[in-house]
Amino acid sequence: QVQLVESGGGLVQAGGSLRLSCAASGRTFSAMGWFRQAPGKEREFVATISWSGGYTRYAESVKGRFTISRDNAKNTVYLQMNSLKFEDTAVYYCAAGLWASPSVSLGDYKSWGQGTQVTVSS
Repeated sequence: QVQLVESGGGLVQAGGSLRLSCAASGRTFSAMGWFRQAPGKEREFVATISWSGGYTRYAESVKGRFTISRDNAKNTVYLQMNSLKFEDTAVYYCAAGLWASPSVSLGDYKSWGQGTQVTVSS
């Protein structure tokens, strides 16, 4: 099973930017996703990308501000986060999907990273 390691989280002021990275221990011939979990809330979908990178989908709350991308040669997925808001504060997780096609459902992901904390100060 592929191992995933997220990095790039931190503390940023509202309106700022961060780029998260997710490095896989091997080639993932599957869709990849980013999810987040705020304190006291359930884990929620943020963004997903197909194996080819040709299809992406975003949660309405981040559409137009976040961009998911991947570099299959480096086995790495990225989440560029711009115009960050206080409500974006959460632990962000990347996940490897069961299928090549992307999904917004947690149950369609088989491997998860340990998470990286993103804190946005207002």
